[in-house]
Amino acid sequence: MKEYKMRRGEYLEERIPDMEATVEEYFGDISGTEEYKGSDLYVVEDPDNPVFERIVAGALSYSGKKDKLAVEFEERPAAEVIAEGHADAAEDAVSAKNDFLLEATGRDAKSRRDSLKRTVEDDADTPDGVSE
Repeated sequence: MKEYKMRRGEYLEERIPDMEATVEEYFGDISGTEEYKGSDLYVVEDPDNPVFERIVAGALSYSGKKDKLAVEFEERPAAEVIAEGHADAAEDAVSAKNDFLLEATGRDAKSRRDSLKRTVEDDADTPDGVSE
């Protein structure tokens, strides 16, 4: 599960007021919820795009901090997708992921990567990789 921060001064609930509808719009019908770190996230067991096997997404609430977006994209093996004749769906899958993450976080792919690198570097600077 990956967690994404919003841009400075922005909040997830302002960017995506209806998370359930947004997840359905991008990925397909929600089949249920799954608890993660005390928050209920939406689960899409049968995504519209054949590249995805399963998707879990939603708002992750932290006491005293801004909500983060939590997402897990489970993808089918590329060889399997190609063998079924869905090679063109791979490009659509990448676009759907990037568009969803951009809408939710306000950060493009490069900004998200840079942010994740800083988080990893910050963890490496603390003893035993534990944040204070």
